[in-house]
Amino acid sequence: MKVTELFDLTNRVAIITGGGRGLGEQIAEVYAEMGCHLALCSRKKENCEEVAERLAKEYGIKANSYSLDVTSEPQVEEVVSRVLADFGKIDILVNNSGATWGAPVEDMPLEAWNKVMNVNVTGTFLMSKAVGRHMIEQNYGKIINIASAAGLTVRPPEVTNTIGYTTSKAAVIHFTKDLAIKWARHNIYVNAIAPGMFRTKMTAGTLEQKEDTVLETIPLNKIGDDQMLKGAAIYLATKASDFVTGTVLSVDGGSTL
Repeated sequence: MKVTELFDLTNRVAIITGGGRGLGEQIAEVYAEMGCHLALCSRKKENCEEVAERLAKEYGIKANSYSLDVTSEPQVEEVVSRVLADFGKIDILVNNSGATWGAPVEDMPLEAWNKVMNVNVTGTFLMSKAVGRHMIEQNYGKIINIASAAGLTVRPPEVTNTIGYTTSKAAVIHFTKDLAIKWARHNIYVNAIAPGMFRTKMTAGTLEQKEDTVLETIPLNKIGDDQMLKGAAIYLATKASDFVTGTVLSVDGGSTL
């Protein structure tokens, strides 16, 4: 098999939560480039619509957008059913929707903690459950959970102060490993990517205030750009990773060393 075939996604179908901006948009773009059809989901459907229209036009693939709150099981079930009706199958699930909240532990509202845990952990569970039923039936699937380097390490409050976020991403990492062993018998691969500090809307405030401090924690001394996650995302979605499951791939400039 040629190397190019290992990374080919022609006529595969991927559902990407949070696919309308940031890391989700970057993943959607590299999948489209490799021939994958896209179902992009977000609470802000208009963001997904813009990305879907652009990628469909640029790469000649089919791309639809859907409004989705991943913390709502009825919405998750409805959107997954619609995607299956629109595309006929789902080969790849990228659980990318995420939330964060910055505050000292002693001041963090319970509402904020619950919001972060519900989006990052419960949302990942609900999407995996709904899509997983279909993947079990077709005896194939690739699930990629977007965790975080923050779920693998800890930092003093001068660097980050987001204990709900870090705890939720640690939970996503363990969920990934546990689900991988549960569904390996169904030929479903479950892996996670743990991005470090990338320039996104979510990290803009932190980088504006503390970029120099953050850079001190990254051995490669740089912040992730809009190209640096694509290689990991395409690897875990394709035949190239057909002997890989339950793995967490850190894309973090060495920050978790």
